[in-house]
Amino acid sequence: MKLDGIENKVAVVTGAGGGIGEAYAKGLAEQGAAVVVAEIAAANGERVAKEIREAGGRAMFVETDVGSEASTLAMAERAAAEFGGIDFLVNNAAIFGTMKMDSMLKVEWDYYQRFMNVNLNGALLCTRACYRSMQKRGGGAIVNQSSTAAWMGVGYYGLAKHAINGLTHSLARELGPRGIRVNAIAPGPTETAALRSTAGDYAEEMVKQFPLRRVGKPADMVAMCLFLLSDNASWITAQVVNVDGGQIARL
Repeated sequence: MKLDGIENKVAVVTGAGGGIGEAYAKGLAEQGAAVVVAEIAAANGERVAKEIREAGGRAMFVETDVGSEASTLAMAERAAAEFGGIDFLVNNAAIFGTMKMDSMLKVEWDYYQRFMNVNLNGALLCTRACYRSMQKRGGGAIVNQSSTAAWMGVGYYGLAKHAINGLTHSLARELGPRGIRVNAIAPGPTETAALRSTAGDYAEEMVKQFPLRRVGKPADMVAMCLFLLSDNASWITAQVVNVDGGQIARL
C-alpha cells in the first residue's frame, strides 16, 4: 500500500548495509523514494544500493562514518548534488552486532567514547548535516532508531538508546518550527544477524514472556517507519513508538 507523501522524495538511511537499516532503505524505495544508503561498510552499502536499482528503484551508496562531522556533511552534500535535496532522514546506524559485552564501570574509555559517538552523537551529526536541505524543500521528517533497551538499564547500549529518546524530544522542539517532524522507533528483539550474534538463544527465550510471543521481523519496523515519515503522520512528532510485541508497557 502506498502511503501519502513518500513518492519522489529523497531519504537518507544510515546503517543501511544490512539488518533493519537495509529493510528501511528497500521499503522507502518501494514507496517511490530515492534512497541514499549511508553506510560505513562499503561492500554492504554498494550491494543494497545496487539491489534497489535492479528492482527498479533509485539509490546511491555514500560511505559514511556517522561519528564524523566531516563525513556526515560530505554525505549530505552528495545526496543533495545527486538527488536535489533531502526530505527524510532515518538515523539507524549503531554499533550493536559487534558490541563489546562489558559493564559501564569497566569498559575501556576509548571504546566507550567511540561507541557513544556512533550510537548517540551520530544521530545528531546526521541531523545537523541534513536539516537545512530539508527546510529548504519545505520541511521533512526524521526517524531515530531507539530500542526497548532504553527502559531496561542494560549498560551503555541502553544508556545510548535512552539518550536517543531525549535527543528525539529535543530535536522535535527545535525543528518543528522549521517544518521538520522528529520521532523514534524502539524495536524489541528483531530477527537480524546482529541480534543472533549478541543475544541469540536468550532472545528466543525472552520473547516467550511477551504478550505477542515471537521475535520481531524487520518488516514490523518498516511499516512504522514508513508511517512516521509519511503525510499520514503529519501531526505526530516527539514520540518514541515501541514496536516490540508488548515487551515494554509505558503509561
